[in-house]
Amino acid sequence: MNFKVLEPVVKTEKLVKKYGSITAVDNLDLEVAEGEIFGFLGPNGAGKTTTVRVLTTLTKPTSGRAFVSGFDVVNEPVRAKGGMAAAPQYLNVDEELTAYENLKLHGMLHKMKKGEMDEQIERMLGFVELADRKRSLVRTFSGGMKRRLMIARALLHSPKVLFLDEPTVGLDPQTRRKIWDMIRKINRNGGTIFLTTHYIEEAEALCHRVGIIDQGKLIALDSPAELLKRTGSVVVEMFTENGTETEFFENRRDAADFAASLDRNIIIRNSNLEDVFVKLTGRRVTQ
Repeated sequence: MNFKVLEPVVKTEKLVKKYGSITAVDNLDLEVAEGEIFGFLGPNGAGKTTTVRVLTTLTKPTSGRAFVSGFDVVNEPVRAKGGMAAAPQYLNVDEELTAYENLKLHGMLHKMKKGEMDEQIERMLGFVELADRKRSLVRTFSGGMKRRLMIARALLHSPKVLFLDEPTVGLDPQTRRKIWDMIRKINRNGGTIFLTTHYIEEAEALCHRVGIIDQGKLIALDSPAELLKRTGSVVVEMFTENGTETEFFENRRDAADFAASLDRNIIIRNSNLEDVFVKLTGRRVTQ
């Protein structure tokens, strides 16, 4: 699917956020289309969470502007927040309440009508496969169940844009894929998703487009397929005394011809977004 951004639902213009002498976000220009799963990929400390905090009105930018659903997040925060929801990286559900009570409290804060709220709570608990734990205290839930409840809570008031900050961090592979399926369903139902992650596989599996951020700067932006095409779709990894070296090729035949001339241990494999990051920065996302 081609996401040509005509009227962006999320937009930043030369966005800067500084903490003292540290620039967490550095002149970020970004646009996200309605109906897109947009991935914000980068290592821990790259500026992903700070960007989301600005977009969700939790932090004011040092300079520049940011818009969600056409509303300035600084000058029109209430209207901007009305069309969005967020599930932060840290678990922030109330563990002394039941799953139902957590969602009811959220619905009341958003001034949902009781009949509509009750119906939506049932729908969302079913959507995240927690209907059978509706009356259970959240402190009895696993980490994955709490994460799913956070997503249900975020979706309760039918937001136009959903911000997910590292939604699968710390989860086992099976639970992670369950969250992925949930994200795809939200998107199929028309939701726009702004997803931060440092998991390469997650960005490749889910996102229509990916922005790669490093030290606060946006260093690449395109679909995963286009980013890989620019870098080279096949990688030759060579193991030397100085560590692993890589060479990129457009096809496996060229990679094999190059490898045949080497007298060392090598691996030929398909490239991934981590290779794009390494080629641009000389470092790995997970460092």
